[in-house]
Amino acid sequence: MAAVELILLQRVEKLGQMGDVVKVKPGYARNFLLPQKKAIRANKSNLAQFEAQRAQLEALNLKRRDEAERIVERMEGLTVTIIRQAGESGSLYGSVSSRDISDACAESGLTINRSQVVLEQPIKSLGLTKVRIVLHPEVDMPVTVNVARSLEEAEKQLRGERVVGEVEAPIELEGDIQLFDPNAEQPDIG
Repeated sequence: MAAVELILLQRVEKLGQMGDVVKVKPGYARNFLLPQKKAIRANKSNLAQFEAQRAQLEALNLKRRDEAERIVERMEGLTVTIIRQAGESGSLYGSVSSRDISDACAESGLTINRSQVVLEQPIKSLGLTKVRIVLHPEVDMPVTVNVARSLEEAEKQLRGERVVGEVEAPIELEGDIQLFDPNAEQPDIG
């Protein structure tokens, strides 16, 4: 299949800036760039139309970028808490998705779409994770996602306390059996 030539209507990460004529695979054009109105087909009439509207498009893009930058200033340092069930080792029963993060952001006052959440890999354990939120093709902001089993545990994690795998001294069981805790003081055998 031959590549398709498109004119970008906005900056597209890892592809190009507004106004660039790029060649992409037909599926990428048909399934993502064209339906999302991020690009138009590159032909003589579209090129002429784009050049006629370029100033308006650039002004609109600048306005949206300024709005996104104001949101970043207002929401800087945002931390969202997500409560999940997890095993003793801190592994979640399931994972935290981009939808969960967008819902948690909405509760904190930042209304975003789940497609704006950039997860490098699914969150599958308790703890603090930095996630990138794309507010505009040229503006993104970091959000700290605090995944915990309870609100108390979430507060401990924010203070930097360790909450996963904590065992306090040996635990007495029936009879003379004890669980070994490598952090507990051991009796001097000599």
